[in-house]
Amino acid sequence: MKNTLLRTLLPLALFSGLSGAGATAAETSYHLLKEIPVGGDGGWDYLTMDSAAHRLYLSHGNVVMVVDTQKDAVVGQIDDTPGVHGLAIAPKLNRGFSSNGRENKVNIVDLATLKTVSKVDVGQNPDWIFFEAGQNEVYTFNGRSHNSSVLAADSGKVLATIELGGKPETAMADASLGRVFDNIEDKNEVVAIDTKTHTVVNRWSIAPNAAASGMAIDLAHKRLILGCGDSNTMALLDYTSGKVTASVPIGAGVDACSFDSATQLAFSSCGGSGTVTIAHEDSPSKLTVVQTLTTERGARTMTLDPATHRIYLASAKYLAATASAAGGAKGRPQMVPGSFKVLVYGTDK
Repeated sequence: MKNTLLRTLLPLALFSGLSGAGATAAETSYHLLKEIPVGGDGGWDYLTMDSAAHRLYLSHGNVVMVVDTQKDAVVGQIDDTPGVHGLAIAPKLNRGFSSNGRENKVNIVDLATLKTVSKVDVGQNPDWIFFEAGQNEVYTFNGRSHNSSVLAADSGKVLATIELGGKPETAMADASLGRVFDNIEDKNEVVAIDTKTHTVVNRWSIAPNAAASGMAIDLAHKRLILGCGDSNTMALLDYTSGKVTASVPIGAGVDACSFDSATQLAFSSCGGSGTVTIAHEDSPSKLTVVQTLTTERGARTMTLDPATHRIYLASAKYLAATASAAGGAKGRPQMVPGSFKVLVYGTDK
């Protein structure tokens, strides 16, 4: 995923809010419910929700923080995960798998104790990581080596390395079709991987959308929701045909998408503009923006709790950029030490 302090804190213009028609727009009113202080130093990447266990996992520097979503408090951390991007969970095994981008490894973690059981070598700069339940496997998407490492979730053995032909970002799976789908950000493509043969079997253009980073999935309608950073759009892709069926404008600096199957709402978190675009999937070929939610500049990664319909975003406070000695240009904003937090949004009163 993107560097928090580089692409999402540029002086980009905010998108103005759009409203949809009818009951959907009237009933959609997400707002800030609370802030959960996390603290600590270092950047962050994406968040993983374990709704059944009421746990939220946050990559943060060289550790993974664990938040109890009922207590709204940090309850533990997973150590020794250098340059971690995220954590995948295999609930029935009670295991977690972290993608350690700085050491090209995956930690296999006992979720009961939050202790690392073993480490496994994978591709270069493993970024997005997730558990594919159909084959009981874990996929890492390796940004620097442009491939995917596939691990057996029970043994941790690397089963395959899949060449992707470009820089991978977020991936999702449909176990009923035996497919994993991944954004190839620098090629403006989505690839489909056969989960039994571990081979790329389809490659689809997302044009006129460009540079998809975030991805969510609507299993019922066989649609991928893509957050596209260069075109500032959220698109629907039919993953049975590879055709783009709809797109709507979103804010700048998108990195994550979520989809709530109960409400048919799709979310794109845009750190550059400090907004979340919320769109209703009216049909498999129509999205309608129903709210542009103001969050915080830099809050680019997000996850959804399907049980509560709340969304969670990572954020922090920043010091004002200072003029550089080289010639007066403003430097990169620095995070205020200890200001890392989670923003919680929902429709609760």
